[in-house]
This record gives sequence, structure tokens and C-alpha cells, in this order.
Amino acid sequence: MKAFFRDIFEFHHHFNQKLAGQLLDLEEKLPERTVSLFSHSLNAHQIWNARIIRKKTLGVHQLHTLEECKRIDRENYDETLKILDERELDETIVYTNSKGDKFSNSIREILFHIANHHSHHRGQIVSDIRLAGVAPIVTDYIFYKR
Repeated sequence: MKAFFRDIFEFHHHFNQKLAGQLLDLEEKLPERTVSLFSHSLNAHQIWNARIIRKKTLGVHQLHTLEECKRIDRENYDETLKILDERELDETIVYTNSKGDKFSNSIREILFHIANHHSHHRGQIVSDIRLAGVAPIVTDYIFYKR
């Protein structure tokens, strides 16, 4: 299962980096929400990693430049790989959400959530690129594996 998660997060990192490059090229043509969505997706990944390893978090809706997004994505990816190397997937993490409510989930559940969250927002970003009249990069997992 850890190999599966390594593969999934390598896929997300690969396309987050490529997408950041395309967004940098198109920044003037994109709706205002696009960089905000990308920032949010990366913030959420960092927040979940931080809940697992107990470190300071970014803000859920903290806005970043696209260059900062590339850096944050690399840091998130490296931190997730470290979690996979050092922690057990069935370990339970107790955390407080952004509203102050307390919850607990396994690392497996958290990593699956992060992966789905990336896919959801990347789909919105790809839609924004299309609306700007540009063909987006293909970010489907199966294309990555080919």
C-alpha cells in the first residue's frame, strides 16, 4: 500500500509542477480564482502533512505566487515521502480542524483524502485554462503511467 501512495503522490507532484509551469505562461489570461485554487490545494496538502508530523501549518486559503506554489509542492511531496518512510498507514492521527473541532483519522485515510483533493481542484484549474481559450496539459493518471 505504501508503494501505491508513493506512486500517487509522485503523479500529483509531477503534474502540479507541470501545471504550475503552464499557469505561469498563462497568468495574465486566467481568472483570479485559478491561482487561489492552486494555492489552496497545496495549502491543504501541507496542513494535512503538518497534522501528521505536528508542525506549523499554512493558512487554508493563503495565497502564493506560482513560483512559491512550485516550492510548496516540492516540500509537500518530500514531506509525504518521509511520512510514508517513517510512519504506519494505520496509525491514528488526532487533530483539530480549521474550525477548532477535534477529529481522528488514519494516515491512510488522510493520504487518500489529500490525493482526491488534489484531483478535484486540478480539474477546476484545467477547466479555467480551457475557459481562457487554451488547451490545458493532460493530467490524467493513466496518461502519466503510459
